[in-house]
Amino acid sequence: MTNDAKLPLPSGCERDAEGRLVGLVFDSEPPLAAPESNPWLVAVDSSDNALRAVAHAAGQVGAMNAMALHLVHVQPWLAKEAAEAELAHRALGATARARDLLDAKGLPWRLHVALGDPAERIIHRAVRISASGIVIGSRGLNVVESLLFGSVAYKVMHLSPLPVMVVP
Repeated sequence: MTNDAKLPLPSGCERDAEGRLVGLVFDSEPPLAAPESNPWLVAVDSSDNALRAVAHAAGQVGAMNAMALHLVHVQPWLAKEAAEAELAHRALGATARARDLLDAKGLPWRLHVALGDPAERIIHRAVRISASGIVIGSRGLNVVESLLFGSVAYKVMHLSPLPVMVVP
């Protein structure tokens, strides 16, 4: 995706009380037939760890009768103008490999893009769509590194009211 003409159009957007863009939704083609049917949320970024989480979740789809894959990608807070101009491009670039993997398997998806703290936004989106669970890749930090640098997977595991599957 090198030029804006090839970027898909969002199927939905979310704005805060001041009208600032704080989230976008993109659907696969064809879109999820029943996005509310056993939704699972998969956290994605441009890392190999996230791609392994997507691949694992895609493998689980075959084992379940009905499973809707929702992807979530979180960007740090952007200025109002930057969010309008860059949010979609940044998110679609960071999630391209994950979306391509699902497209290659013929699995429809819905991508949710949000601004803010990754762990908080992942959990918020999962609760909002009534997800059955969250799938997230692990960066493979040891205990000391996790304490020093923090880990989104660690925070999601400990703060989520939903089951969390961490894929190494």
